[in-house]
Amino acid sequence: MAIIETEAALHVAHRDNHTHRDVNGGWLRPAVFGAMDGLVSNLALMTGVAGGAVSQQTIVITGLAGLAAGAFSMAAGEYTSVASQRELVEAELDVERRELRKHPKDEERELAALYEARGVDALLAREVARQLSRDPEQALEIHAREELGIDPGDLPSPAVAAVSSFGSFALGALLPVLPYLLGATVLWPALLLALIGLFACGAVVAKVTARSWWFSGLRQLALGGAAAGVTYALGSLFGAAVG
Repeated sequence: MAIIETEAALHVAHRDNHTHRDVNGGWLRPAVFGAMDGLVSNLALMTGVAGGAVSQQTIVITGLAGLAAGAFSMAAGEYTSVASQRELVEAELDVERRELRKHPKDEERELAALYEARGVDALLAREVARQLSRDPEQALEIHAREELGIDPGDLPSPAVAAVSSFGSFALGALLPVLPYLLGATVLWPALLLALIGLFACGAVVAKVTARSWWFSGLRQLALGGAAAGVTYALGSLFGAAVG
């Protein structure tokens, strides 16, 4: 009885600990890249304009225009990209569905050969393939996973990708503009808030991917700060040249 209880406890512990993050969803990548892109691009845009010694009003308008243009661009790009990818996958699934309907025995032998190649005994592989092929939808799902490496029931959503990208870009791009909207008249509060946001974004991404949060945060901070510094210098150079 003690052995059975111990095994049951180990099973529960394994079940609770053996979980995985959602790595196939359509929201994570566009949300992460949207926030990063919004922060870096709008910060760089605003510092470049500020380097040209323009008015506070011009910097604010530039930041808001960059926010709107970038958010719509990101959303449109993500929607088109994910929709095209999904359409390609669905086309391949249609090909596989037709093959299963027209040549079920050939597809069954193909599935058995896949299991044999992975070390399953030939007789067992054929029996497993036969049983799995009895349900056409289950057979399609298995062939899609084995041959295409996809899960037909977990395809990314273009709408989710677009909305995530739009919202995260707008949120990231808002940070450099926010101090000006709250009454700031100089660049450094916007720069400070944006750099804090960059570090926080990098740290959050590290938490999701189980990497070092401080390294990821400092890396993103350095990249964003470098972009802002370069564009400010270019803005100063161009402003002096035009002036």
